[in-house]
Parts: sequence; C-alpha cells; structure tokens
Amino acid sequence: MHDLDLILTFTGGLGAALFLGYLSHRMGLSPIVGYLLAGIVVSPHTPGFVADRHLAEQMAHIGVILLMFGVGLHFHFKELLAVKRIAVPGAIVQSAVATLLSMLLMRAFGWSWTQGAVFGMAIAVASTVVLTRILVDNNHLHTPTGHIAIGWLVVEDIFTVFVLVLLPAIFGGGESSSGGAGIAMALLWTTLKIGALVAFTFLFGGWAIPRLLTRIARTGSRELFTLTILVLALGIAVGSAKLFGVSMELGAFLAGMVVGRSEFSNRAAIDALPMKDAFAVLFFVSVGMLFDFRSLLETPWLAAATLGIVIIGKPLAAIFITILLRYPLRTALSVGAVLSQIGEFSFIVATIGAQYGVVSAEAFNALVATAILSITLSPLFYRAVGPIERWVAARPKLWKLLNRVEVSEEGSPSGDPHGLTRRAVVIGYGPVGRTLARLLKDNGFVPVIVEMNVDTVQTLKAEGEQAFYGDASHPETLKTAGVGNADILILSASSVSMGSEVIQEARRLNPSIRVLARTAYLQEADQLLEAGADEVFSGEGEVALSMTENILRGFGATGEQLDRENERVRREFFPHREPAAG
Repeated sequence: MHDLDLILTFTGGLGAALFLGYLSHRMGLSPIVGYLLAGIVVSPHTPGFVADRHLAEQMAHIGVILLMFGVGLHFHFKELLAVKRIAVPGAIVQSAVATLLSMLLMRAFGWSWTQGAVFGMAIAVASTVVLTRILVDNNHLHTPTGHIAIGWLVVEDIFTVFVLVLLPAIFGGGESSSGGAGIAMALLWTTLKIGALVAFTFLFGGWAIPRLLTRIARTGSRELFTLTILVLALGIAVGSAKLFGVSMELGAFLAGMVVGRSEFSNRAAIDALPMKDAFAVLFFVSVGMLFDFRSLLETPWLAAATLGIVIIGKPLAAIFITILLRYPLRTALSVGAVLSQIGEFSFIVATIGAQYGVVSAEAFNALVATAILSITLSPLFYRAVGPIERWVAARPKLWKLLNRVEVSEEGSPSGDPHGLTRRAVVIGYGPVGRTLARLLKDNGFVPVIVEMNVDTVQTLKAEGEQAFYGDASHPETLKTAGVGNADILILSASSVSMGSEVIQEARRLNPSIRVLARTAYLQEADQLLEAGADEVFSGEGEVALSMTENILRGFGATGEQLDRENERVRREFFPHREPAAG
C-alpha cells in the first residue's frame, strides 16, 4: 500500500501541478501559482483526492538538494567573493530587520519577545527553490543580479544553520540552555563544523571528484555518469547533515561548486539533473498541502501582518542596503523583489520552534499562508522592476537620490572575456576538427572546442585552449560554448548526434552565425541544409571528387578536362553548392 501511496502522490501531485500550472501560465501568471494551488487541491483540507503530505515533502527535499547542486555547478568562489561586499551585510541587515519586526508583531498579538524572535528568524530566510526559479525564468541566474541574490541566499542559509543549532541549545532544557556558555560553545562548534565541511569538500572532494568522474566518463556510459552525479549530490548532502551537522542544501551547493570547477560541469547539468525540476515542483505542491483556510480565517490579521513583513519589510531593507552600498537602482529593486518570499528553510525553523513550544499553531499557519502568497507575488514583483525603474528615471531628483552610482558590477559573465570578436565553435576534435581549429587560430579566430572525449578536453585545457566536455545536441552545451556570440559554427565530426537539431538551436541562439557541417553520407546533406547549414561537406562526395581527379590525372587529362569533370561531379553530388569560379 505504501508503494501505491507513493505512486499516487507523485502522479496526482504532478498531474494537478501540470494542469493548474498550465492554466496559470495562460493567465499570464507564474506557473508557481498553479503548483501551489495544486497542493491545496490534493491536500486533506479540500474534498477529493488526498496525497500523502509526508511522501511529497520527502520527494520535494530531493528536488531542493538537486536544485542547490545545480546552482553550485555554475557558481564559483570567485563569484561569491565578488559579491561578498553586498551579500554579507545585506543578508545580515535584512535578517535583523525581519526578526525585529516580527518581535514587535508577535508582542502586539500577545506572544513573548522570544517567540517573536524565533518566528522572525523563520521568515527572514528566502526560499532557494523560488529564488532560483525566478532567476531562471527571467534568464538572470548567471548575471550580476543573479550572483548577488545567490550569494545573499548562501549567507542566509549559513545563518539559518546557526539558528537550527541554537534552538535546541536555548530551549532544549539541557545544560546548554542554562546560560550563555552553552550557547557560545554551540556557536563555536557549528562554526568549526561548517569550516571543516568547506575544507573537506574543496580539498579532498576537489582532488577525488574530478578523478572519479574522469574514470566514469571514460566508460562512455551515460547511465553510469548520471548515476555518479546523483550519488555525489545526494551523498555529500546527506554526509553534510550526518557528519558535520549542517543543512543538506548547503552540502549539495558545495558539492556542485566542486564539480563546477572541473570540465564536467556542463555535462552534469545537462545529463544528470533534468529530473530536479519535477522534484522541485513537488516542493510547491507540498507547501500548498500545508495550507488550512479555516485556521487562516481565525487569525487573518496575524497572517496579513506577517505577509507585510515578508513582501514589504524585507524588500525595503534589501533595497536600502543595496542602494547604500552604491549599487544601481535596478540591482536593488531586483534583489529586493527576488527575496520577497519565504519557503523551505522557514518551515524547518518553524517546525523546530513548534517542537520547543515557541511557535504556536496559529503562527505556523500564518507562516504557511504567507509562504503561499509571497511565493505567488514574488515573480510579479520581479517583473515590475523594469517599469518601476523607468518611473523613477523620469524623475531626475528621485533618480539621483536612489541611483547614486552606476557601479560596474563584479562577476558579470556578459561580453567576450577575451576582448575578441572573431569566434568559432568547433564540434568534434578529430583529425578534421584539429586541422580546422589550427587554421582558424592562424587566421585570427578564437576556436572553442566541444568534445565528448574527456581526455581530449583535459589535454586541450592543459595547453590553454578553450574546450568544453559535453554533448552538442543539448542547447545548454551550445550556450556554454558561446554559440550566441560566435561568428561560425563547424560540425567537424562525420556524424554529430542530432545534427539537424544542433543547427536549428544554433540558429535560434544566433541567427547570423555561419554554419558548416560535415556528414558521412550524401543522403543526410539535404536534412542539414534544410535545418539551416550554409554548407554541407559529405564524405561520399569528397571521396568521389578525389578519386575522379586521381583517375583523370593518371590518364593524362588536361587541366580543362579536370575542371570540367570535377564540375560535373560537384553538380551530381553537391547540387546545393555555388559553381566553382572559372
């Protein structure tokens, strides 16, 4: 029966999320709204099908872990250090504001200062899933704003780890709760464990993980590679919690950063993590399942005030500190909007607080209602950033006050990092690809190699060349290789997997790019041309040309005869090509 419950929960939850998410999208809203409504529909608080909430939460937790691993893949320490000037003070100030406002709120409703502090810590931290989803949906994850938001979130997650350690130390009733010495020891011990986790992950993991992935990649088995990535993500996440006492999400994030420093980051993101989206959807479904509308009607003002702190107090604090640190207004508004919600960590803190009697049932339900509404509204706030910025820009005095300095934001991935405009992407580094890459380099191009042979990629990188390990048939591989900014794309391998799809995606990313393709068989040439290739070179046709010329030369043919016969072979084998110049 448990297996049936699992299948029903997974299928029913995703089915409801698909239907309502599609309706939300058609209405111009974020699909997240539909996912939350799906949770309400399959919850025990509404009639009809009832999913197993605990199973949904467990599957959702897997999604959060995989999501944080995926974020870590493309987030490097240099980017975190680049935004430390804003992420660290910003997260601290915003968390302090949320906690202080919550203490005042809870006091007004008759609860103690301590209860207000714990509740404030719960709503101070934003949702990893929601923040990442908003950035991805708007193509801002790998922008300066995305780097700041992710760095801010990492600091909040670390802060939350300390909160989760302090709650038992203060309210657990043991010796540690009797005075400040126990709390200080708990803080010190947690700091040491986080430091040990970071050191272990980057020193040992940085040595072991790339070697393991290299061995697996050499097998050529996609299934083994996918399984290895999943074991690394989930294993390090669980090990972080069991061995170091920190959140699994933080461990998964660090594991992703280690893999991201190797040549396997692109393939890991493409081949091993597509299922994270399905599991992440279950996170929103599980949140919706917690909502009890009847309980909300009993304490509507508490929920309204909590929502005000999350969607007004927290964003204003974020905007204020960002402007104060002399970042552009758009950055301030974007960061404030993307952080104007709460999620998974809020529930974890509130659940622990409820166990120790410092978070009441009414407060917990107000938190759930706030999560649902803030998750719904946050994407809409993010879309409003542009119009708000334009409205402020139309008022010079206000613009000068709020947009104090147009700083050059660190960590921007935009633009050509080499300062060169002539770029070529070469798919495949066999004899043909190697020759073409050398010719391109000799003629002022910067060739970027995409190759599925991990040893070749490692050798090229060691020689200082730009090379990516990955399957070119996946759009993310082409994006990573820089097809969007390239002048020419060359499919140099005789049989590129899904060559037509590669060309079509390249045209979508960069309509003006010149595409040259190689194929083994003539019958494939027309398909590649229809897909958008400018020229297709067939192995059969080129062999026919070479053999024809060799035969004619052996029988003493004149230059004019050679040209005439070569032209006839070209017309027969390559009807799409322009006639050779006479």
